[in-house]
Amino acid sequence: MVPRHPNLLCTLRNLLVLLLTSAEDLDCTPGFQQKVFHINQPAQFIEDQAVLNLTFSDCEGNSKVHYEVSSPYFKVNHDGSLVALKNVTAVGKTLFVHARSPHAEDMAELVIVGGKDIQGSLQDIFKFARTSPVPRQKRSIVVSPILIPENQRQPFPRDVGKVVDSDRPEGSRFRLTGKGVDQEPKGIFRINENTGSVSVTRTLDREAIATYQLFVETTDVNGKTLEGPVPLEVIVIDQNDNRPIFREGPYIGHVMEGSPTGTTVMRMTAFDADDPATDNALLRYNIRQQTPDKPSPNMFYIDPEKGDIVTVVSPALLDRETLENPKYELIIEAQDMAGLDVGLTGTATATIMIDDKNDHSPKFTKKEFQATVEEGAVGVIVNLTVEDKDDPATGAWRAAYTIINGNPGQSFEIHTNPQTNEGMLSVVKPLDYEISAFHTLLIKVENEDPLVPDVSYGPSSTATVHITVLDVNEGPVFYPDPMTVTRQENISVGSVLLTVNATDPDSLQHQTIRYSIYKDPAGWLNINPINGTVDTTAVLDRESPFVHNSVYTALFLAIDSGNPPATGTGTLLITLEDVNDNAPVIYPTVAEVCDDAKNLSVVILGASDKDLHPNTDPFKFEIHKQAVPDKVWKISKINNTHALVSLLQNLNKANYHLPIVVTDSGKPPMTNITDLRVQVCSCKNSKVDCNAAGTLHFSATSVLLVSLFSLACK
Repeated sequence: MVPRHPNLLCTLRNLLVLLLTSAEDLDCTPGFQQKVFHINQPAQFIEDQAVLNLTFSDCEGNSKVHYEVSSPYFKVNHDGSLVALKNVTAVGKTLFVHARSPHAEDMAELVIVGGKDIQGSLQDIFKFARTSPVPRQKRSIVVSPILIPENQRQPFPRDVGKVVDSDRPEGSRFRLTGKGVDQEPKGIFRINENTGSVSVTRTLDREAIATYQLFVETTDVNGKTLEGPVPLEVIVIDQNDNRPIFREGPYIGHVMEGSPTGTTVMRMTAFDADDPATDNALLRYNIRQQTPDKPSPNMFYIDPEKGDIVTVVSPALLDRETLENPKYELIIEAQDMAGLDVGLTGTATATIMIDDKNDHSPKFTKKEFQATVEEGAVGVIVNLTVEDKDDPATGAWRAAYTIINGNPGQSFEIHTNPQTNEGMLSVVKPLDYEISAFHTLLIKVENEDPLVPDVSYGPSSTATVHITVLDVNEGPVFYPDPMTVTRQENISVGSVLLTVNATDPDSLQHQTIRYSIYKDPAGWLNINPINGTVDTTAVLDRESPFVHNSVYTALFLAIDSGNPPATGTGTLLITLEDVNDNAPVIYPTVAEVCDDAKNLSVVILGASDKDLHPNTDPFKFEIHKQAVPDKVWKISKINNTHALVSLLQNLNKANYHLPIVVTDSGKPPMTNITDLRVQVCSCKNSKVDCNAAGTLHFSATSVLLVSLFSLACK
C-alpha cells in the first residue's frame, strides 16, 4: 500500500497539466482541423438541424471566434455546429465557412455530393484556394488573405488580421504599403509596426474596390528592408446593398394579334451592382401588375430567370379588333437573393403593343353608288365609302381601288383619300352626252397589305357605280382649227380668202350658227355672218407690224342659237408672200472729210430693204451723173450690201450734196435716190473745224472707221 502524500500529488498533477499544455502549445496549428468535408445532398436541409460539426482553433482559447457562411440559408453556432436557418433543398455544390478570431482565421469547404450549381463557384468570393488560407510553411513573414465585409459601421479603426514573423530580429518593425495605404485611396489600412496587427480605418465599398493588393515587409530602425515585401490580399466581402435596376428603358415590345400561346414578346434585363458570384446579384423576375386586366388579368408570363415575356392566352383572346385597348402596360419587378423575401427589388414598366394583321377585308358600305356629271366637265364625281376593322395606321386598313369594268376609253380614274380611306372617282377625259348619256363602272377594293391566308375578298369588296351624263349647250367647233391660207401681199381689196366651217356638237338640238370677227389687229378682214366667207377690206402688207414672220393671225367666233347661246373660237393664219414693193434705203446720209486729207475715202454706205430675198440684195450703188461732175467723186462696190464713196481730188472747205442711186434685185427692180451730205472741214493741229462748212461733226477719218467697223460686223 502506497502512502498518501497530498502535497506531492498536487505537485505532480500541476506538473502533468503544465507538460500537457506545453505539448499542446507546441503542436497547435491555428485554423480548421479538417479543411474539406463531403456530405450527400439530402432531400431537404431541415431548419435548426445540425449538418455537421466543425473544429476551429486559434491556439489562444477561441475566446472571440466569429463564423461566416457563404450561403444565407446556414449559420455556424459557437460550438462549431453548422445548422440550416430554414427548410431548403438546393443550395449549390459547395459551401464555404470562414472563421476569424483576433489571433487566427481560416476557411473550410463543404462539398455537397449531388448538389446543383446555382450561381457559379462561390469560392470566387474569397479569391483563394482552400489549400492556402492559413500559414503552413516555415517562413519568416507569414500572411493570410484578409476578408472584410463591406459597409461595416463604427467603431474604427478595427483589427481585421495579423502578420506573423517568427524570426523577426529584435527592434525590427512591420511596414505596410500599396493601394489603400500609401497610394490612393490612402489611409484605409494600417499596420501596428510592433505587433503586425492590420486594421481598417473606414467603411469599405465592394462596388467601388473589390480587392486591395498590399505588401508587408520588416525593416530596421533606419527603415531599411530586412525581409519582404510579401503580398497581402484584402478581399471585400459583398453585402446585398444594391437594388436591381433596369437601365435600358423604355421597354416596348410588339406581338402580332392571334399569335400562338407561348410567343416571346420581349426580354427584360435588370442590373445589380453586387457581386455576380453571389445570390446578392442573382435576380428573379415577376409581373406585379397588368393594365388593362381584360380580357384576362394574366395575358403574359415572364420567365423568372431569363426575363423573357411570353403570351399565355389563346390566339382567340389576342384579337386586336375585340380588345378594349391594344396596348398593355406591365409592371415588372426584379428581386435579388434569387427572389427570396429578404431580397431587394427594382421595377420597370414594359409596354406591349398588339400589332394588327390583315385579317379583315375592306367592304363597301353599299352595293351601288350613283353619280351625275355634266358633259365636258372633269374632276371628282363621287366618293365611295368602305369599312375595315383593321388598324387605320397600317396597310391592312388602307384601301386600294381598281376599275375592273366599264372604262374602255380610260375616261375615269379612282384614287384613295388618305385621310378617309374613301375612293375618289374622277372624270379625267370629258364625257360627251351625244355619244353616251349613261356609264356603268364595276369597282373592286383591296388592302395595300395582303390578307392572311384564311381570309379572302368577298362580294362586298366590289361595287357598281351608275353615272348619268347631263347635256349642256356646247359651243360650235371650227374645223380645221387653226385654218391656214397663203396669199400675196397687196392683193386687191375685196379678195376672198376662204370660207370657214364650224359645226355644233349638240347634234340633237338642230341649232343655227352665225359668224363674227373676234380679233383682226390690222382691220383687213370681213366675214359673212351666215356662210362664213372671209374677204379683205384693205391691202394686205407683209411688212406691217401686225405681221410676224410673214404670218397674220385673226380670230373668229361661231355662235349657236341656244339659250343661252354657246360660242366657239377659230383661228385663221394668213401666210403673206412677198412682192417687191419697198425701195432700198442707204445709210449714213452725212459724212465728213478733211480738206487736206491724204486718204480721199469719204464714207462707206450700206443699204437695207424691207422686202425678202430675192427682192433685196445684191444692191447696185451709183452717183447721179446728171447732177455731179464725173472727175470729183467716185463710188466703188464693196459687197452685195455696201459701197465706198471717195474723192478724186481735195476740195475746199464747204458742204456738198451728192445724190446716190441704189437699186434692188427685184423684178421689176425698185430704185431710190438719196442725197449724201458731205462736209469738207479744215483739219490742222489735230483740230477739226467745220464751221464754214456747217454744224460741227466728227472727223471724216472717224466716220470712215465707224463705217468700216459696221461693215465688218455684217
